[in-house]
Amino acid sequence: GPGPGRLPAAGEEGPLEGGPPDHSYSLSSGTTSEELLRKLNEQRDIIALLEVKMKEMKGSIRRLRLAEAQLREEIREKDRLLHAASAGTRKRHGL
Repeated sequence: GPGPGRLPAAGEEGPLEGGPPDHSYSLSSGTTSEELLRKLNEQRDIIALLEVKMKEMKGSIRRLRLAEAQLREEIREKDRLLHAASAGTRKRHGL
């Protein structure tokens, strides 16, 4: 039966009409079922790897956001302590 690819729209040149492929991933009209299956499996493998990478990146983003929140809290605490110490110093020196 027909392959999974789309037919060229009217006025478009495509591999089925013998013209040059319109995309680098287009297939020639002589592509065998085995080649199509191999390419499909390669694409599935790539998608699976990308999904794993996305999950890893989401985990990294989550960890970075937690670390950022902790650092911001530390900065707030140090600012508070500095402000308190500075206010105490001004009082002692009569400023």
